[in-house]
Amino acid sequence: MALKSCTSLVVLDLDNNLKGRIPHCFGNFNGMVKINVDDSDSSDYSVAIYVQWYAEHLTEVMKGRYMEYTKNLLYLINMDLSRNNLEGTIPEELILLTGLIGLNLSHNNLSGKIPKTIGKLEWLESLDLSVNHLSGMIPDSMSSLTKLSYLNLSYNNLSGKIPNGNQLQTLEDPSSIYAGNPLLCGASIPKKCWDGKPHQGNKFGNRKHKSSEDMWFYIVVMSGFATGFWGVVGFLIFNKSWRRAYFLFVDRTKDRLLVLVALKMASLKKMIKLRKPE
Repeated sequence: MALKSCTSLVVLDLDNNLKGRIPHCFGNFNGMVKINVDDSDSSDYSVAIYVQWYAEHLTEVMKGRYMEYTKNLLYLINMDLSRNNLEGTIPEELILLTGLIGLNLSHNNLSGKIPKTIGKLEWLESLDLSVNHLSGMIPDSMSSLTKLSYLNLSYNNLSGKIPNGNQLQTLEDPSSIYAGNPLLCGASIPKKCWDGKPHQGNKFGNRKHKSSEDMWFYIVVMSGFATGFWGVVGFLIFNKSWRRAYFLFVDRTKDRLLVLVALKMASLKKMIKLRKPE
């Protein structure tokens, strides 16, 4: 790839339906390594390049939105390979680009794990790895990205505990950042962790305990009902005088109810007849 010879690149924005893997040689972009142009060791040629770049105008997708860079273009070091068909893993060599302010690899077919040493990109302000097939845990080193103000890891296959870190805790809308990763857990999302693992085991244990309590409740209720029912029925079966008295009581109660219903119906018919206009 001809790009491997463009070591002075500071902005790489490719959206051309690219296929294949991200080349390892992308780690050779020395222009994306953090340097201080005010250092006395900097050559006049390098300073001239930066001054010329300073005068350019550029629109880039950063922090999830389009942003225009003019006078602050000098400080823009960005790699945007989003919305292609790139596959394979994220090359470890990209971590050598310590000057990156923005890294966008979203909407590709990348797989494997997020590099464990991603925390070395200390100047990173915007990181978007969403809509890929990345798996495994989020590296703990990500909590070292103290300048990070935009993060999107949604719709991957990430799992385990979300790292704790002052900067990660300040990011807005964690539900969007980690959406589409059902195996993730952590303090910043509704799914909490237990000893660094999802709460599933404890949840199932509580459900089992609750089912056991419900079972014993129904057993006690049914036992009480059976005892009461057969206590009364059994007493009536074996005591003839009480049985006769019970059925006599039932018959009398039935007759009283029938008479009461008949009287109410007669009274109702009479009221309807009186109110009926002639």
